Amino acid sequence: MADSGIEIGKIEMLDPESEFLASKRETGNEWELFKENVRPLKRGRKVEILNDALKAQTDNQLRKSLFDQRRRLIQAIDEYEGDDPLQPWLECIKWVQEAFPPGGDFSGLVVIYEQCVRTFWHSDRYKDDLRYLKVWLEYAENCADPEVIFSFLHANEIGKTHSEFYISYALLMESKNKVKAANELLNLGISRNAQPIEKLSDAFRKFLARSMRRPPKASEEDSAETRIPTRSFGTVLAKGENCLQTSESSGLLKKNVKLDRARVPLSIYKEDSISLDQSDVPKRDLNLWHTLGPRAERNKENSAIPTKWTSYKVRQRPVPRTGGVAVTSACIEIFVDEECAETHRMNAEGAKSSTLQPRQGEEQELKKETELLRREPLRNFPPNSLPR
Repeated sequence: MADSGIEIGKIEMLDPESEFLASKRETGNEWELFKENVRPLKRGRKVEILNDALKAQTDNQLRKSLFDQRRRLIQAIDEYEGDDPLQPWLECIKWVQEAFPPGGDFSGLVVIYEQCVRTFWHSDRYKDDLRYLKVWLEYAENCADPEVIFSFLHANEIGKTHSEFYISYALLMESKNKVKAANELLNLGISRNAQPIEKLSDAFRKFLARSMRRPPKASEEDSAETRIPTRSFGTVLAKGENCLQTSESSGLLKKNVKLDRARVPLSIYKEDSISLDQSDVPKRDLNLWHTLGPRAERNKENSAIPTKWTSYKVRQRPVPRTGGVAVTSACIEIFVDEECAETHRMNAEGAKSSTLQPRQGEEQELKKETELLRREPLRNFPPNSLPR
């Protein structure tokens, strides 16, 4: 009985890795094989679900089942008749994030984001819903220029009561070196008492600390841009701007002239050709290049006739002979990884059956629509809803 108690204690003290090795399960290695292709989530991931999703990278049958499940979830959104129509959208988004860890264009996540936010953007019920705002923020992370999304939210007063909107918007503007705009956004959120106000106040204090560490030029980029007018070829400035630019340019010229006068001129060394001592140079070397010589002398590098190389003999290794027949060396065996060979065989078998492959046309259309939405996230919205 004492020995059995010690064994039970040893089993309970096993770490997760030893427990996995002791269980002798067949699945669970997918995370180690594909972890560089997994997109991180803020809420984290479950290893069991992640391993099952990554197994679809090599299993065509499982991959087809994922596409079928996604199609059923989208169909469930259309058939929903409950009190919270946003909930099935959130469930579909969460499932796609878990089932397609690499993300990418074929997951359809960007298209689902766009369809979700476009469905409820005019609904007053969800304008102050934090869940709806988070869908907008995740959609902005997948776009080329998230500022377009935040301008739309600000113009349509979506998420204005939540501090998450002002913090994310201010961080974006700060990353673009628009510190003045970021300061105004954080002050606007504090004036509106966006909740939770403690989180917004803490973000504002951190922003001020970062601003104090910035160089002076980095915090005054807006005033520097408006101080000197930018002029390109073919443009005409107004009369006042033209006078201002002329006075500023003349002032810069005067400063440059004063600096040039104050500088000491550089002394340039000039070599006197007469002072060269040519007594040691032979006369034949002085007149060496007066004539180029005949053609045969000029082409002497190309006149040599190639001959057989007989000055050195390469030593040969003696080859043993058996019965008058030379013994050839054994062929080099090429190493083939068993896992790679098995994966190649499964892919080849899956490619033979067209029923296991997802529809190629659907994937191509999904990829094309995703690329368009990344560049123009509001391309399907009505023009009157866009910020002016």
